[in-house]
Amino acid sequence: MIKQEFLDTEITYLQGVGPKRAELLNKELGILTFRDLLYYFPFKYIDRTRFYKIEELDPELPFVQVKGIIKGYYTEGHGPGKRLAADFQDETGTIKLVWFKGGKWITGSFTPGVEYIVFGKPGVFNGIVNIIHPEIEAVDKLAERINSALQAQYNTTERLKNQFVTSKTLSKLIGNMLKQIKVKLPETLPSYLVTRYKLIELHEALHKIHFPANPDELEKARRRLKFEELFYIQLNLLRFKTNRNLKLKGFVFASVGDNFNNFYYNNLPFTLTNAQKRVMKEIRKDLGSGKQMNRLLQGDVGSGKTLVALMSMLIALDNGYQACIMAPTEILANQHYQTISKLLAGIDIKIHMLTGSSKKSSRKIISESLLDKSLNILIGTHALLEENVQFANLGLVIIDEQHRFGVAQRARLWQKNLNPPHILVMTATPIPRTLAMTVYGDLDVSVIDELPPGRVPIKTMHFTDSERNKVFGFIRNQISEKRQIYIVYPLIKESETMDYKDLEDGWDTISRVFPAPKYCLSIVHGKMTPQNKEMSMKLFKDGIAQILIATTVIEVGVDIPNATVMVIESAERFGLSQLHQLRGRVGRGADQSYCILMTSDKLSKEAARRIEVMISTNDGFEIAETDLQLRGPGDIEGTLQSGIPFDLKIADLGKDGQLIEYVRHIAEEILNLDPLLENSQNLVMRAELKRLFNQKQSWSNIS
Repeated sequence: MIKQEFLDTEITYLQGVGPKRAELLNKELGILTFRDLLYYFPFKYIDRTRFYKIEELDPELPFVQVKGIIKGYYTEGHGPGKRLAADFQDETGTIKLVWFKGGKWITGSFTPGVEYIVFGKPGVFNGIVNIIHPEIEAVDKLAERINSALQAQYNTTERLKNQFVTSKTLSKLIGNMLKQIKVKLPETLPSYLVTRYKLIELHEALHKIHFPANPDELEKARRRLKFEELFYIQLNLLRFKTNRNLKLKGFVFASVGDNFNNFYYNNLPFTLTNAQKRVMKEIRKDLGSGKQMNRLLQGDVGSGKTLVALMSMLIALDNGYQACIMAPTEILANQHYQTISKLLAGIDIKIHMLTGSSKKSSRKIISESLLDKSLNILIGTHALLEENVQFANLGLVIIDEQHRFGVAQRARLWQKNLNPPHILVMTATPIPRTLAMTVYGDLDVSVIDELPPGRVPIKTMHFTDSERNKVFGFIRNQISEKRQIYIVYPLIKESETMDYKDLEDGWDTISRVFPAPKYCLSIVHGKMTPQNKEMSMKLFKDGIAQILIATTVIEVGVDIPNATVMVIESAERFGLSQLHQLRGRVGRGADQSYCILMTSDKLSKEAARRIEVMISTNDGFEIAETDLQLRGPGDIEGTLQSGIPFDLKIADLGKDGQLIEYVRHIAEEILNLDPLLENSQNLVMRAELKRLFNQKQSWSNIS
């Protein structure tokens, strides 16, 4: 058996690479070692068992291979369009081969009259079938290939292709390396897992993922490698969760006292939904367990997460602790402050708000009252992270729309206590189950999946630019019924590169169609000062302005029950998650609300699918699952600013949901029996976890 160190050899030392090519592979693909190359998996496979006759070729076909001879070379065109061409012939006809670069190398490498195999995508130009930049291989070299009916195709870059590092080159380099590995690669899973779950060995899987002899072999290799990749992610997350529960003691909130009871029996605005009751039980259990709570609270827009957060804070207060809420924007922080102050009317609880625009005098009062414990609840933005904001006894931290904060920022809030406070993170962006298990796999998850009684489902409609007058007529009718309207734009100013509606042009149009003094318009965008933004929002909140023209700055936290229409301009510009967030700004009252998606007349297939999904459902979790399938996990992970512990090389969170659940269950079973992976049969897992995650900072204590 070879040692792991072999795989850590720099790629420079592989036959066919050398220093220049090694530097290029590192810069372009992140390939630095033998291991990196071995784990650079193909993105698709092409069947190389079939040979076509030239008379069978059709531009509708995908990649094809043909046996024949090059009759001769000639040049065509002039200047930048100059190209090398060759007639390629078999017994059924002739096609043209074309090269726009590398002509000298081509003519020096492939001799007319010799039989070759040509491989590429057929096309047609001036009625003649051609293949541009084909792969060419001598027929007598066919036997030298590593036996593989399915030829792997690897992603490359333009820079690599310009240096003649193609998919075929990568395949050849991987083949060279596998030939160099004369003995088995060391196993990374314990033998009992390989046997119990009928996995093929790692050495075999890595060989067959690059050079499968048939689809069955490929499927077995994929299953083994996906299993391992997802298993170690889950094992790592669950290991942190287990270690946290073993080592970190949390404040014990043993009692529910006057604050909670007074609120529950006298101030609660409506009966809790069954989902809210269930979530409160889960939180109560955490808070009284003696272990630090780390819980993610998911709930669709308007599902009542703030009420759950408030009741959780009241339990902290009843046990002699302080609580805080951190929100990503001043608008949302102010919204929380106003809502919670209103809910606690008549109860002797001291609340303050702290944001970047808070005055010095206010900051001084907050700082002093935090330390003398007279301040019970602090609500704010990133300002809560400032060094001079110190709590006397912070017991519960609530982070809203938590994906908008960097992990290190959240850590600074957690570090304001000698002992870790309980953590509740909330999001109104529904997270697909598979992503929640992976990105937030070390957290306990609660879901509010019911809306409060009395809420009428929002009607979503789609109109194109050519139907704009219909939309204006609808808006007039709504305003005549004393309703208010949001109109949201993706851009503030016109863009030279993107053909989308912009807020400045929208303001000109809307102010002409809805002129003063009959109508009052308000405007909000990210480049306004906080004071001007607040003034504009106040006009709308107070019902003076009937229309609020805005960018997505109002995506989160604006709660105006009288606003019943959300118009989203250039809706094709937005992802499903953001469209759903924006739609959630209406439907806050008892009246029928509407979301109008405005798009250009021509839509891409993906954009049309997003619009169709928005019209067909209001279920945020269904939308999130579709979003994951359409966009892929990469984009969503970026939006969440969270970290899958390492880049997925073969698994797909959009497609491998069942496998994620399967391996998570296996990882849980292992850690239940051996929490520290000390058993001799599990030592291989400890070593692999160390190799995979040794350089990664664990933030699991702070979510």
